[in-house]
Amino acid sequence: MPASPRIFIDADACPVKDEVYRVAERYGLKVFVVSNSWINTRREAWIEQVVVDAGPDIADDWIAERTGPGDIVITADIPLADRCLKSGAQALKSNGAPFTEDSIGSALAGRMVGEHLRSMGVATSGPPPFGPKDRSAFLQALDRAVVMAKRAVG
Repeated sequence: MPASPRIFIDADACPVKDEVYRVAERYGLKVFVVSNSWINTRREAWIEQVVVDAGPDIADDWIAERTGPGDIVITADIPLADRCLKSGAQALKSNGAPFTEDSIGSALAGRMVGEHLRSMGVATSGPPPFGPKDRSAFLQALDRAVVMAKRAVG
C-alpha cells in the first residue's frame, strides 16, 4: 500500500486537472495524468504524465492495474470507476459526484441501457454542460476524498 494517497486522472477529457493540481499540491500528493496522447501538463516533480498507446481501455487498464486502497481516481468512465472501487480506491466524477459501491451497479446498468438505445438509433443526451458550480463541488469532493484517503493509509 502506498505511504500516502495518490491521485490518478483519466485525463483525455478531464475538465478539472487544474483543480486536482491545486488540491494535490496543498496535501503533497503524487498525481498521475494518464492519456492516450500528449497533453499540456504542469511540470512539477509530483506530477507524472503517462502517455499510453492509443486504443480502447489502454489508459483505463494502466490506471486500474495500479490503484489500490488510499488512491483516488478522477474519471467519467463508469467501468474504470468500477474496477478502481474493487481495488479499494475512491473514484470521483469531474462534477464531484463520487462513484460508490452502492451507486456503481445502477451506473453500469444505465450505461448499458444508453448503449443499447444508441445501437438502435435512438438519440440520447450527453451529460449536462460543465459549469462553475460543478468545479466548486469537485474541489469540495476531492478535499473530502483526500481526507478519507489519508485516514485509509494511516
